[in-house]
Amino acid sequence: MANILIVGATRGLGASLANNYASQESTTVYGTTRAMAGPSNLNEKIVWIPTIDVAEEGVGRKLVNQLGVLGGGGGMVESGRVTFDVVIITAGYFATEDFVNGPKWDEQVKMYTTSAISPPFIVHSLFRAKNITNGSKILLISSESGSITLRHEKEGGGNYGHHASKSALNMVGKLLSLDLKEHGIIVSILHPGFMRTEMTKGVGFDKYWDDGGAVTPNEAAKSLVEWAEKLDISKSGQYWAPRGPRDIGTADVMIGTDLPTPLQLPW
Repeated sequence: MANILIVGATRGLGASLANNYASQESTTVYGTTRAMAGPSNLNEKIVWIPTIDVAEEGVGRKLVNQLGVLGGGGGMVESGRVTFDVVIITAGYFATEDFVNGPKWDEQVKMYTTSAISPPFIVHSLFRAKNITNGSKILLISSESGSITLRHEKEGGGNYGHHASKSALNMVGKLLSLDLKEHGIIVSILHPGFMRTEMTKGVGFDKYWDDGGAVTPNEAAKSLVEWAEKLDISKSGQYWAPRGPRDIGTADVMIGTDLPTPLQLPW
């Protein structure tokens, strides 16, 4: 039996990932929610871990404590402790910024905390509690927007917190991969694709959906599940776009044409 943990599982990509895994036989899915209970519109097999907010200090300790209360939830338990085959950290926050109106302090703090500060605390706590062990796979959902190489005047500046917090997450993922390699734990840093979500719509990016090749969260989730299944230690600490360059607007001018799928991204 496989155990999956989705951090940020209530909507968008996280919800699609939770539903996808929960539909598979012999798989137990744990999903975090900031609320007291998970949404009723998702697969009833999902085991919800309530009141987990990645923007709060102590989120890692709280997560493992909640897991201890939940127990195995039907999944594989080792000495009374659930061990995860795959952990996906996909919780995100996006606020737009531009140079004319200026950067936004509080919004940047929230973006950095959500994207780059909380993941090492979560991973460290899971490791210390032995919820991740040899063979576990950690997928950190980043974005091509975190690549410095891919930035170009074609798309301009602005959105400082969004881009820089994803760059910081990329660094966190690389460093975690070095720390966890000797323990046989894999860390994969991923651009899931440009998606048609409430988050991108909320910042006005829905006007780019058609021209930008945006996909549904279900389509992106399917690609990530397939990626996780084939992932091995040789790709740990690397930055990839499982769906290739199709929705990366600057790929052609910055790294060339006729690019492969999946595509390893430049930092």
